Amino acid sequence: MLKRPIEFKGSNFTLSVIHLYNTQTEEIRLEIEKKLKQAPDFLKNAPVVINVSALDGDTSWKTLFQAVLQTGLHVIGVTGCKNSNLKKEIIGSGLAILTEFKAEQYRASISSSMKTSIKTLTINLPVRSGQQIYARNSDLIVTGNVSAGAELVADGNIHIYGVMRGRALAGASGDRKCQIFCIHLFAELVSIAGQYWLSDQIPTSFSGKAARLYLESNILTIHPLL
Repeated sequence: MLKRPIEFKGSNFTLSVIHLYNTQTEEIRLEIEKKLKQAPDFLKNAPVVINVSALDGDTSWKTLFQAVLQTGLHVIGVTGCKNSNLKKEIIGSGLAILTEFKAEQYRASISSSMKTSIKTLTINLPVRSGQQIYARNSDLIVTGNVSAGAELVADGNIHIYGVMRGRALAGASGDRKCQIFCIHLFAELVSIAGQYWLSDQIPTSFSGKAARLYLESNILTIHPLL
């Protein structure tokens, strides 16, 4: 039996979203380049989405788009567009208009499908640089060390019992109630439901310490893990 030439399948990808709060192209470019220097392994040549919800209709999309492209990032789509003229410009530049999947939608889908408990994916081996572990619709437990350049992604909570030097992204489907629990925190990046800190944003007092990260009023918060 011959295989079809193509097939469409659903999938999950970890994407950074750049929220634009003004139209100062040089300021935007310099700020992106600053972030790239802070986390080159995570952001260099990365695919990104641009959120323009804070911009008004008098925006020159072409100059903004070029400012982001000059940093080496690959823009794959735009979200938060409310202005019809701006939307036409974005589509004319060859980009897709994306709709963000909100936490409320995620919780509703869980209820409608009668899911009463969250499963757990347990990894008992070290997670090496370049590896990505994704726990779909479940929590993730890693009992070993996580190297720099490795990535942990979970729709639920993340627990790391070894040394954590890579990236941890909990609540990947938008659940803001998820948390990250870590015994030895040296992470390159931590994220919950899209709110993230790079390594330089994690308080230095928690370096190498046991910590719990969660969202409080949609703001990423860290406390000692007692």
